[in-house]
Amino acid sequence: MRGWIALLSLALTACATPPGDTLAPLTATPGDAVRGRALAASREKGLCLLCHTAPIPEDRFQGTLAPDLAGVGSRYSAGELRARVVDARRFNPETIMPAYHRSEGLTRVAPALRGKTLLTAQEVEDVVAWLGTLK
Repeated sequence: MRGWIALLSLALTACATPPGDTLAPLTATPGDAVRGRALAASREKGLCLLCHTAPIPEDRFQGTLAPDLAGVGSRYSAGELRARVVDARRFNPETIMPAYHRSEGLTRVAPALRGKTLLTAQEVEDVVAWLGTLK
């Protein structure tokens, strides 16, 4: 039951998030959508498909805990997508989505990962470029 309540809360928060909360690009180099898709599908790095469903038909085992990524590029600007990838807690403090490009103020971080981000700035830009193609 708690799982359904968490999902409903996540969905309502995602729908209620006001547009316009954006982040500027993290690098001078534009993101590469092909690399971003590979990162999103990766079971070692991005791990997006553990929780999200996405238009990646060759990956049969995709999550249903988080919103479907299909069409996300139509709903959010690149800056809005970037803000969510960098740290989704700025929109929903209860989200289970990890902060992919924040290393300060986190709890329960493995010693080997302390002070490090899950994705580099360029990898964030790559994922944002791919998400932007999902119209």
